[in-house]
Amino acid sequence: MSKVVEFSNKEQIHEQASLWIARLDRGLSEEEQQSLADWVRQSREHRRVLFEMAALWDRMDSLARLADLFDAPQRAKPRVRMYLTMAASVMLTALAFAWSWTYLAGHPALMDKRYETAIGEHSTINLPDGSLLVLNTNTRVMVTYEPDYRLFILERGEINIDVAHDNARPLSVMAGDRVVQAVGTAFNVKIFNEREVELLVTDGKVRVAKRPAASMDIDAPTRLAETAMAVTKGEKVVLGSAQETIAQVAETDIAAQLSWRQGNLIFRGESLEQALTEITRYTSVEFEVMDEQIRHARIAGLFKAGDVDGLLATLTRNFNIESERLDDNKILLRAR
Repeated sequence: MSKVVEFSNKEQIHEQASLWIARLDRGLSEEEQQSLADWVRQSREHRRVLFEMAALWDRMDSLARLADLFDAPQRAKPRVRMYLTMAASVMLTALAFAWSWTYLAGHPALMDKRYETAIGEHSTINLPDGSLLVLNTNTRVMVTYEPDYRLFILERGEINIDVAHDNARPLSVMAGDRVVQAVGTAFNVKIFNEREVELLVTDGKVRVAKRPAASMDIDAPTRLAETAMAVTKGEKVVLGSAQETIAQVAETDIAAQLSWRQGNLIFRGESLEQALTEITRYTSVEFEVMDEQIRHARIAGLFKAGDVDGLLATLTRNFNIESERLDDNKILLRAR
């Protein structure tokens, strides 16, 4: 039987709490404050995890803002007050050290690190500026922070970024021959091949431009002009495609496309061929379709990423598609 998982679970609560902490760092709009309040009221677990996550991430400002918006869990109140005092001391020490280092060394990189996931893995990174970076399967990205810019070089795979607002330091993502730039927003970038890059914006607005030839060797990114292509919340574009048409995306489709952040894959009527293309990103198993008539069969459901056995069971039970495993890395699919 398929390992279909519930939409609401502990892992998802932690994921949602992480996103809210990142958004608190960049500042909440009135609409977001209401959405956060609604989310906190859904269960005591939401509130508990939210305060725990703020403390775990060393977010003194976030704890203070949460305390203004909601009552902290009863047992956490003394710990929160103690944490605020300790965090203030640590923060002052860190700022003094950072100032001294900058004074002595000029303008050093605040961060210069490569993050990577293997096939079937995904990873969430809390960046020092409050931005939240999530890496999908088989992804590699180089992250560099300088005093006047934040730069991500996506070498392969897919990333989702909730950008902390910093008008003085725009955040740029270089993927292929394109530059995607934002000050404070949220978006998803996926490399398809050497030519095409998919951009999906889930909050705010980003600008897109051709990567200057001079910066192909990862030079400092320049601030993009107001005339550059703008992609806003709920819009998607495949950069490098023949048309590069900006398309509106429904919220349900966005949720399905980004379900990988919770370790899931959601299909809503894609063909078997399209579904297998996505599934093989999360496993080393190769699928071969033996009957042409099932290649365009429509697949729908929620699956655990990398759960090949669950997928095969669901194909047999719900879609009349049989499987034959030749070895650990090769599976044949045919009509039942």
